[in-house]
Amino acid sequence: MRTTGWLGHPPATDDEARARILEATHRCVERRGARTTISDVASSLGLSRATVYRYYEGTATLLQAAAVEGTREFLDQLGDHLRSFDDLAEAAVEGVTFIITQVPSQPYLQLMFEESTHTLLRTVTSETTRAIARALLVERTSVDWTRTTIDSSTLDELVEWIQRIVQSFLSDQTESPTRTPDQLREYLHRWLGPSIRTWATVADNAPSRSAPETAPAATP
Repeated sequence: MRTTGWLGHPPATDDEARARILEATHRCVERRGARTTISDVASSLGLSRATVYRYYEGTATLLQAAAVEGTREFLDQLGDHLRSFDDLAEAAVEGVTFIITQVPSQPYLQLMFEESTHTLLRTVTSETTRAIARALLVERTSVDWTRTTIDSSTLDELVEWIQRIVQSFLSDQTESPTRTPDQLREYLHRWLGPSIRTWATVADNAPSRSAPETAPAATP
């Protein structure tokens, strides 16, 4: 492992090196947002770009790794916010409202929807992200899944649909009407909530299905 640079304090292991690169990336993202590059991160640590490339193959890879770590606290906050909701439609509305209104204070959420090549944007619908969203709905809300007719595959579809709604709102903010959190919540109550409830009413008349299994723990 290269031992020069590192502001005079070289890391003892590769794991420590990666952790320090991520810490430096967090600082750069707070300052530069989507303009952050490997050159910025390398410079802040007194390294060459080649050294950073030894641990992360490119800017997109580095930013994705940092985003996973940087959004962990936000996901915990979202889970705590949803804990009191025992109605699936209400939980969906509140989850979407919370995410959209929190973007201005979350550097990595902003980064996902500002990055020019949209490499990070595409990860919003990745299997990993869906697993996290599923875990939030199943494990962090108070919905009694044993009393619903939603099976695992249908829950996956619902999670995908909700994610695409969030993606649409956040990737087109300049064209969308400006709404306060309460106005956004009312908007979603008019359109998103009834859609879920209408589907649930129809599904209640369908053959009995098993409730979704608890989602496996997903590490954001």
